[in-house]
Amino acid sequence: MSAIAPVSVRAMHPGEFSAMRELSMAAFDGDEQIGKLLDALHGSWAWDDDLSFVAESAGELVGHVLYTHAILDAPSRQVDVLVLAPVGVRPAVQRRGIGTRLITESLGVLATLPEPLVFLEGHPSYYPRFGFRPGADLGFTAPSVRIPRDAFMVYPLPAHEEWMTGALVYPDAFWRTDSVGLRD
Repeated sequence: MSAIAPVSVRAMHPGEFSAMRELSMAAFDGDEQIGKLLDALHGSWAWDDDLSFVAESAGELVGHVLYTHAILDAPSRQVDVLVLAPVGVRPAVQRRGIGTRLITESLGVLATLPEPLVFLEGHPSYYPRFGFRPGADLGFTAPSVRIPRDAFMVYPLPAHEEWMTGALVYPDAFWRTDSVGLRD
């Protein structure tokens, strides 16, 4: 592997949406589904510019991780929570720790926010190293039966309290783009 210029992680600037969208699609082999999901989220109530993080190297975006607002339907009331999706790194610089830095540094920023939890659908052998745990083991219900039990994970943030359990409710953008769970 050739050397890469130093990488910095920061919040995405609002004018970088198109570049981030292109990068994210490239990270997923040009999958237009990722572009459709990003477009739908960007135009929804769930989007917050401060929750979109990029990795930059030599003035170029090389990685991205997005958190959007969702709802936890807890027994006593609804709770604003976050969903991590998607995360991707430009193919030419994958496997160099950029994704790890994006997730680690962005979770550090999220720890200062009022949201108590971050949920994701992800590979059960990858995300536990960041502190993600099986959601069902902590009293959470996945938003779809098509999400494998071990892929539905949660990361408790400092604002989490024990009473916060229940069902995750995805923003409608995930449903409208058929980006929930596994399909045959």
